[in-house]
Amino acid sequence: MLAGKHILLIIGGGIAAFKSLDLIRRLRERGAEVTPVLTRAGTEFVTPLSVSALAGKKVFQDLFDLGDEAEMGHIQLSRVADLLVVAPATADLMAKMAQGHANDLASTLLLATDTPVMIAPAMNVRMWDHPATQRNLGILKSDGIAVVGPNEGDMACGEFGPGRMAEPLEIVAAIETRLADGRLKGKRVLVTSGPTHEPIDPVRYIANRSSGAQGSAIGAALAALGAEVIFVTGPADVPPPEGVTVIKVQTAQDMMQAVQNTLPVDAGVFAAAVADWRVDGASDRKLKKSKDGLPSLAFAENPDILKTVSQMTKGRPPLMVGFAAETNDVIDHATAKRKRKGCDWIVANDVSPATGIMGGTENAVTLITDTGAESWPRMGKDEVARKLAARIADAISG
Repeated sequence: MLAGKHILLIIGGGIAAFKSLDLIRRLRERGAEVTPVLTRAGTEFVTPLSVSALAGKKVFQDLFDLGDEAEMGHIQLSRVADLLVVAPATADLMAKMAQGHANDLASTLLLATDTPVMIAPAMNVRMWDHPATQRNLGILKSDGIAVVGPNEGDMACGEFGPGRMAEPLEIVAAIETRLADGRLKGKRVLVTSGPTHEPIDPVRYIANRSSGAQGSAIGAALAALGAEVIFVTGPADVPPPEGVTVIKVQTAQDMMQAVQNTLPVDAGVFAAAVADWRVDGASDRKLKKSKDGLPSLAFAENPDILKTVSQMTKGRPPLMVGFAAETNDVIDHATAKRKRKGCDWIVANDVSPATGIMGGTENAVTLITDTGAESWPRMGKDEVARKLAARIADAISG
C-alpha cells in the first residue's frame, strides 16, 4: 500500500526513539522509501549508523552541513516527501512546531514544508498533561497536523499514564490512511462512539449496553477511504480502529468538550450512546447501605451533543449524522429526532432485546434524510459502516 511513497522520518530525542528503528523496517517492508533525519538529542538514544543501515540511506543531522546542502538543500529535502513523520515527537519538538521555531534541521524542515505532517508524541505523563503541551497540541491540530497516539501504559521513568509513543504498526496504519488515495482524502471527519459512564460515586455509574462496535467500524471505514478521522470514544468494549486519532472520555460532559475542541470538521458522525442524565452532585465517597433506606439520587440533564453541534450558527460541520437506537416505532421516532436535533441524517435501528443488535455483530438500519427513509437489509456492522462511509463520501467529496 505504501509502494512508491516517500516518508521523511524525523527522530526526536526520547527513549521511544528505539521504536523508530522498527518503524523504518515496517515502512520499508511495505515498499516505502524512508529518508531519516536524526536530531542531536535523538543521537543519545539511537545511532546514525543503525538508522542508516535500516533505512538504506544517509542520515541527515545538521542544518549547516555544507556537504548535505550541496547534495540536497534542506528546503528541498522537506518537499520531496509525500509525508513528514515525527516519531517520537517530544514536548520540545511539539513546542518548536507550534511556535514556528527553526533553530535546527528538524524544526527548519517542519517550518519550510508544504507537505502533510504527522506526529507520534512521546513523553512523560506529566509533560503530556501539562497545559503548555496541551495548548501546543491544540495549535498543531488546528494547523492540520495529524496525530497518532500517545498510548497509555508504563513508562521508562517508572510512571504510568498517557505518553507512550504509539507502536510502529499503529503508526504505519495511520500513515497508510493518511496517504490513501481514497475518496475522502483531505477530509476531516469526527466520529463519536461507545457509551458514557456517569458516576454515582467512585465505584458506581450510570451507563448503557453499547459496545462501541458500530462506531469503531465506521471510524475504520472512513479512514480506509482516506479521511483523517478523529475518534472520540467513551469506555467501549470494542477497541478503537487503527489509523485514527483517538480521544478517550468518560462522561457526556467530557465528550461534549472533546467534540468542541475537535471542530471544525467536514462531517460529524455521532454514533456514541450518550447517557441522557447524570447524577446531580455525585458522591466523592462510596454510598453505604443504611437503616434509613435507599439513598435519594437527584438527576441532571446531560448536554445534548448532537443537537448542540447541529444547531451551531458558526463552525457547524457541513454534514451532521446522528444515530437513533429505538425499541418501538423506530422510523417515526427517528424522523422526529432528526427534525428536533437539526441534523442532516439519522441512522436508526431497533435495539429491542429480541433483535440481538445491541452488543452483537450485525445491524439493521434505516437511513433517514430530508428525502425520506431508506431501510437497509440486516448485515454485519462492518458492512453497514462501509455503506455509510460511501454515502458520506458521496455527500462531501464533490
